[in-house]
Amino acid sequence: MGIYDKLNHISRRDLFRVAGRYGMSSTLLAAGGFGGAMSLANLANAAESTYEKRFAKEPKFTLKFGAAGFNARNLLIERAGALEFARDLESRTDGEIRVEFIGDNQICGQVSCVEKAQQGIVDIYAASTQNSAGGAPYLNVLDYAFMFRSRADQYHFLYHPKSQELLREPYERRHGLKFLFSHAELRGIQLGLSWEDKPTVTSIEELFGTKNRVTGTQLGRIAMTALNLNPVPVAWEETLDGLKQGLIDGAETWASAVAYANMSPVVSQSVHLDFFCGTEHTAMNAGVFDSLGGELQDAVMESSYWSQVHVQAANEAALVKTVGLSDPILPNTIFAQNNVRNAFLSKEERRKAEEMCSPEFQPQLWEDWRERLNGWSGGLDTYQEIYNIAREIDEDTLPENVEPRRWWKA
Repeated sequence: MGIYDKLNHISRRDLFRVAGRYGMSSTLLAAGGFGGAMSLANLANAAESTYEKRFAKEPKFTLKFGAAGFNARNLLIERAGALEFARDLESRTDGEIRVEFIGDNQICGQVSCVEKAQQGIVDIYAASTQNSAGGAPYLNVLDYAFMFRSRADQYHFLYHPKSQELLREPYERRHGLKFLFSHAELRGIQLGLSWEDKPTVTSIEELFGTKNRVTGTQLGRIAMTALNLNPVPVAWEETLDGLKQGLIDGAETWASAVAYANMSPVVSQSVHLDFFCGTEHTAMNAGVFDSLGGELQDAVMESSYWSQVHVQAANEAALVKTVGLSDPILPNTIFAQNNVRNAFLSKEERRKAEEMCSPEFQPQLWEDWRERLNGWSGGLDTYQEIYNIAREIDEDTLPENVEPRRWWKA
C-alpha cells in the first residue's frame, strides 16, 4: 500500500463528520484497527461499532490521552503505539477504563504535553522524550551521545529490569510521571533543500558549520556543539517552515519523524549519524495510575508491555516499507516519492564522531549533567550503567529480534 494508507481516500471533512457523530476517539480507534483501504461508509460502520462497544457500560475511569501531533494517519508511518495502547487498555479492562484520545496538537504539543500531564490536564501523553526533557529534565538520561549503538540496544534497555532504577523510578519520583513504553530510533541530521544538488554526505566534516534545529534535550546540545553542528532551538511545529525557508540547514531528528510530520518534501538527505536517542514515548500521570487500584494498574502495565512489543515489530517494518529507511530505498515509500536520499555513514565515520563528542572520549563535556543525573538517580553512574546494558547483546542484533521482557518483573 506504500504511503497511501488506509485513510487516504477519506477527506479531513468526512473524518470530522464521522467523529461528530461517534466522537473522535471512537473514530480514530476504529480507523487505526481497520485492515486495508477504507471507504467513508466502512469508516462510519467501524466507528459506530467501536462507539457501541466502548459505551456499552459506564467506565470507572475516563482518561484523557494527549497525543501531541499524532492521528490515525501518521501513526501508520511512525508506529509509536498510542492508538494500539488505548484500544488494548479499553478491551483488557472490559470498559472499566475509557480512553479519550486527543491528538493533532488539540490539547498539547510536543513540548507542552509533559507539563499538561504533570498538571493533570491530561492523564496520559505521547511525545518524544527529547522534547519532553524541558519539562521533565530527568529524561535527558537517555541522551548521552553514542550510548546506544543501534535500535536493538534501545529496545533491550527498555525491556531490561534495570530500566526501572535507571529511567522509570527516578522519572516518576522527580516528575510525577510513569514511563509506559516507547518507540526507538536514533537521531541524525535531516538536511534541507539547499543540499539537494550536493553529493550525498559521507563524512562528518561535511556537516561542520551547518546550522541545525535541536529539541529540548540539554544533552543533545552538548553533542551537537562538540560536533560543530550549531544547535538552534526551534519548536517541532516550526521546524518544517524553518527548513522550507532555509533558516536552518537541517534538523536533528529521526527518519520516521520526517515522514510522519510531512517534512519529506523539504528534506533532501537523511544523514544517519545515529548519535543519540529518538524515543517517542507514552507516559502517565503517576497519581492517576496510583488511583486506579491493583487490578487496573496491572492492566495498564500489561497493555504497556503489549504496546511495546507491537511497536518494536511494527516500526521496524514501517521504517523499510513505509518510510524508506533502506539501501536501496523501496519504491512508493515516502522517501522515494519525495527524493529523500539516505546518507549512511561508515562505521569509521561514526567512530570519528563518537570520539569527538561521547562521554567515553570527552568526559569533561558531560561532567555537570552526568553528576546531576547521577544525583537524581540516587547515586547510580547513569551513563556507564546504561552503556553496559546496551552492550549485553551482540552489536549486529536486529531490533526485531530483541527478546521482549516485562521490565517491572525481575
